[in-house]
Amino acid sequence: MVNRLIARDVAYEYQNGVRALDGAALELERGELVAVIGPNGSGKSTLLRCLAGLIEPSSGTVEVDGEAVVRLPPRERACRIAVVPQFLPKLLDVRVEDFVLGGRYAHMGRWRTAQKQDRAIVRAALERCDSLDVAERRMSELSGGQRQRVLVARAIAQAAGVLLVDEPTNSLDPEHQLAVFRSLAELVRGGRAALVVTHDLNLASQFATRAIVMQSGKTIDSGPVDRVLTRAVLEPVYGPHLHFGRFANGRPIVVPWDATS
Repeated sequence: MVNRLIARDVAYEYQNGVRALDGAALELERGELVAVIGPNGSGKSTLLRCLAGLIEPSSGTVEVDGEAVVRLPPRERACRIAVVPQFLPKLLDVRVEDFVLGGRYAHMGRWRTAQKQDRAIVRAALERCDSLDVAERRMSELSGGQRQRVLVARAIAQAAGVLLVDEPTNSLDPEHQLAVFRSLAELVRGGRAALVVTHDLNLASQFATRAIVMQSGKTIDSGPVDRVLTRAVLEPVYGPHLHFGRFANGRPIVVPWDATS
């Protein structure tokens, strides 16, 4: 299991002519938890969709373990890459446990039904995401935060080597924000690779092995969080209204700051 994802000079232009990506590039290796940060409209979510093979770049390449992602059959791609979207396009009227079980389809074969092992993996994923208590409820009955945790559980149950996660802490309270990142970090320590799009610079600081900064569709910087989450790198991207400090363990703190207040 190699679990290496590479994007080279990726551009993407929507049908209305808007160029969302303009030469973005990155590498993600097994054992890394990489945070992708940047202001709204910088192309983060579009890049994640290109990495996942959900859309094809206008130019450039995306490869997983040396193979073009968009050329992989859906079932094989699902065995290699799991995606946690920001939200579901519509609320599905299915049981939570059955929804998470859908993440196992690539491992079950075309005609095989779910086995005891699949059910056990699903229950373990729900437990890891503090969602066992909603396993029998319908997806349409959940709060935004509960749905977000279930989306993460489905990706975990998918057991792919690469996880692509788009703003997983939206709608979550602080305790569950930490729990999601702890789960991702544990999976990475177990041999997976994870890329997380996030606006939470302090969760990125605590859990990421590396941070990538995006602006105007480009990946403009990449490196250890201690170097990237600094005034010199972030102020030209986000503007001057940031305050920088340090956690007790020396990791950087970055918070919005109004110096006039």
